[in-house]
Amino acid sequence: MTITAEAVKQLRERTGAGMMECKKALVESGGNLDAAADLMRRQGLAKADKKATRIAAEGIVVSQVLDHKRQAALVEVNCETDFVARENDIRQLALFAAGLALELRPGSVEELLQGKLHTGGTLDEYRRGLVARIGENITVRRFAVIEGETVVGSYIHGTRIGTLVALKGGDETLARELAMHVAAMNPEYISAADVPGGIVAKEREIYAEQVKAEGKPPEISAKIIEGKLRKRLNEISLTGQLFVKDDKVTVESLLKKAAAQVTAIVRFEVGAGIEKKQVDFAAEVMATVHGKH
Repeated sequence: MTITAEAVKQLRERTGAGMMECKKALVESGGNLDAAADLMRRQGLAKADKKATRIAAEGIVVSQVLDHKRQAALVEVNCETDFVARENDIRQLALFAAGLALELRPGSVEELLQGKLHTGGTLDEYRRGLVARIGENITVRRFAVIEGETVVGSYIHGTRIGTLVALKGGDETLARELAMHVAAMNPEYISAADVPGGIVAKEREIYAEQVKAEGKPPEISAKIIEGKLRKRLNEISLTGQLFVKDDKVTVESLLKKAAAQVTAIVRFEVGAGIEKKQVDFAAEVMATVHGKH
């Protein structure tokens, strides 16, 4: 029978088990999700059952740079509480993931989780072991591997923000300072030229509406619109930003002075984009008092 990718995804979210294990269980259960989950529980493969549906928006970011400094990986691992995020085992999971990402260059998190650890078993088996022992949903959320022609700079701010910057030209010091800049200023693109045309058009339209209300002559309005657009593109582009350690110079001028070029940037912030559950503890207590729970 045909097992859809969506069915495998749902079972993975429900059990926290590996992709191939989920597919096998679905085949054996005739595609029935409940039966597959029960089968995996009986086989000891679904220790993370139900925990995998909990929101995991805490966690850590780690990086790993190869000895020659030209390749590096960045990984985000999530859990449910900041207390668990401080556990050494969570950090070890992230380090294992970063090492496998550099070694295997997988195309997805699912593929990374199936990577074999030198200590035995897969990365996903190690993760599920932590889920079973610690009692929280723990996930490897995302990873990135980049390579620089000259050097890759890495910076971790605390445990929650991590960045990588790949350079052509320049040196390790410049690469690390730029990685620190990316952590602080969060540019979305390397240069204004990298901003997609659709976004540029939308920004121009917004500024045109703003200027229209001012009733200025068309030629003046056009200059104002382009000035506002240029400022906005500089704000969201690395090379257009003022350097965080010296606001008298732009990153672009810093790179020109060093005869260097940024070829790739990555920035992970723990929990970014994950909708956290808002808990009204006062309401929960009152509900308990009135016998609603």
